[in-house]
Amino acid sequence: MVLAAGLGTRLRPITDTIPKPLVEINGRSLIDHALDRLVRAGVEHVVVNTHYKAAMIAAHLGGRSHPRIELSDEAELLDTGGGVARALPLLGEAFYVVNSDVFWLDSRTPALLRLAAAFDPEAMDGVLLLQRTATAVGYDGRGDYFLDARGTPHRRRQAEVAPYLFAGIQLLYRRLFDAEPGSVFSLVRLFDRAEAAGRLAAIVHDGEWYHVGTPEGLDSTRERLSSHCIEG
Repeated sequence: MVLAAGLGTRLRPITDTIPKPLVEINGRSLIDHALDRLVRAGVEHVVVNTHYKAAMIAAHLGGRSHPRIELSDEAELLDTGGGVARALPLLGEAFYVVNSDVFWLDSRTPALLRLAAAFDPEAMDGVLLLQRTATAVGYDGRGDYFLDARGTPHRRRQAEVAPYLFAGIQLLYRRLFDAEPGSVFSLVRLFDRAEAAGRLAAIVHDGEWYHVGTPEGLDSTRERLSSHCIEG
């Protein structure tokens, strides 16, 4: 599933006229970059949720022949967890969830395939892709997670600063949603529950990751890619 329903308020004024998933990096929209990576990982069917400027996203996706795309339009914003929960009838037992406004470059093995290799459905309800905050381009936040000696993620407390951020890319099992907390909720609430049960795992991205959620982050990303002649 690709999450594309958000308002993109932090990226204003750019998102006053265009939804964030259609912002271009290297001449290609963010959502196309995400879909291209899913296709490379062998994904043939993708659900995309929409809300803000949904008609623009639908028209854009109509030009793609692969993967097969189904839209899950939200009359009201359901947040990340609510959006996935609403789309569960269209999804399988285990599925990727990718934020449409993230941009990343893989190293030798694609991050999506590394997530699949790390996933043990008997022991886990989800695997998150984390990125080192120190090397995240355009990011100046406080991070999201610590990793213990076994590589198990633990979300930071309010006053803490963590060395890893959640990269907006994950592989989830549908039972994670068995006790969903209402219709509007963040995936983070489910991550916390899985963490408490010892059923949340994570791997660290071994390529580059770019924060494009603000105009400054977008500028930093474009400058970095241009100066290094990096292809998307």
